Amino acid sequence: MTDSSSDTPNTTQAGGQAMWGGRFSDKPAELMQAINVSIGFDKRLAAQDLAGSRAHAAMLQKVGVITSEDAAAILKGLDAIGREIEDGRFPFREEFEDIHMNVEARLRELIGPAAGRLHTARSRNDQVALDFRIWVRDAAERTHGLIQALQKALVAKAEPHAATLMPGFTHLQPAQPVTFGHHLMAYVEMFGRDAGRFADARTRMNESPLGAAALAGSPFPIDRHATATALGFDRPTANSLDSVADRDFALECLAAGSVCAIHLSRLAEEIVIWMTPQFGFVRLTDAFTTGSSIMPQKKNPDAAELIRAKAGRLLGSFTQLAVVMKGLPLTYSKDMQEDKVPTFEAFDALELSLRAMAGMVADLEPVPDRMAAAAGAGYATATDLADWLVRELGLAFRDAHHITGAAVKRAEALGCDLPGLPLAELQALEPRISAGVYDVLTPQASVASRTSYGGTAPDQVRAQIKRWKETLP
Repeated sequence: MTDSSSDTPNTTQAGGQAMWGGRFSDKPAELMQAINVSIGFDKRLAAQDLAGSRAHAAMLQKVGVITSEDAAAILKGLDAIGREIEDGRFPFREEFEDIHMNVEARLRELIGPAAGRLHTARSRNDQVALDFRIWVRDAAERTHGLIQALQKALVAKAEPHAATLMPGFTHLQPAQPVTFGHHLMAYVEMFGRDAGRFADARTRMNESPLGAAALAGSPFPIDRHATATALGFDRPTANSLDSVADRDFALECLAAGSVCAIHLSRLAEEIVIWMTPQFGFVRLTDAFTTGSSIMPQKKNPDAAELIRAKAGRLLGSFTQLAVVMKGLPLTYSKDMQEDKVPTFEAFDALELSLRAMAGMVADLEPVPDRMAAAAGAGYATATDLADWLVRELGLAFRDAHHITGAAVKRAEALGCDLPGLPLAELQALEPRISAGVYDVLTPQASVASRTSYGGTAPDQVRAQIKRWKETLP
């Protein structure tokens, strides 16, 4: 989307008047029109464009740049266009290239020459910067709300399972017993950081570029603070060059979205693993699974798999826009027309993924018996044995670690788990070990002992659940 002094070939408005003056006399080549036109995707900015135009028209009238009669006609025409768009009757036309000129051309058809006064003291450069910034701000707010809805679903699922045993993993190997509630609350923390990133990005982007015009500002006595306030911004941008050249707000939100999508993908992968018969930790209903065209026994966690895959869209969108922006000198270049499609697609994918994940979390049910059986597998209480040796016998942890490793090796040779290893075998490694050691070698005892702040002890998990229930709106 270019400003009124762009080198884009001439296009004709309704009534036969050239869109940007008399510099061009020939029509654009067909291929030029094909690569240049953006109405196919930037019509998503229609509501934002109308809002910006209303604020601009009201300000121009207030400062005396246009008459009250022209302002009233413009505002009435913009309202009519808004109704046409809402009703699906607006004639989007490629010959007018983008949403801005489509609106202006239609306004001229509705109210006549007064429509031409609306573009006083602004350019399509600050116009698109404004529209896109409002759209991204709105998307960031929606995403923030969807993240919190997912957090609520996770908290609701975690609460009844604050003490439900499951194995904790490192390297996807059994590490130490934890609880299912504790595991889910880890994602509440992750998504909390994601929500914070979007909130931070919104704060930084909430400045209005309207009034920067093409790149140098305006000679008219405009009131940029008034239009900023009317459009819900904290202030106008402070440098006209940066105003039209900046796409940091989109990049920052795409970066935040990419991290969020990675978190979604990690949770989705866990659901896929947990759903396998080999794990069997959770079940999903038919609402979030699909079958096979040839294997009637299959129940596939396709929603989780698709969420896992959509992380690539977010990462790709961020990379795409970063590459577009990385070598652009100030200020506007037509390259920046390529900012919208990746941003639109990224937010579409992210919002759908967040909704689907919240639905899946509410739908899934753990299988406590399978989880509990796995919680003690793989000598998962070995660290508890080492801790007991340190606490009860005063051994250095490294010495305790060595003895515990030898105990695991012996249990493996005998084909038993640590709680099943005879006391004589343990005393052969350290004569002072007593029968009291068995009190700490169950998964339940292991979990109950992890009482440090943020630990997996059920009371600690419940405390974090309470904190988040009080924090989330």
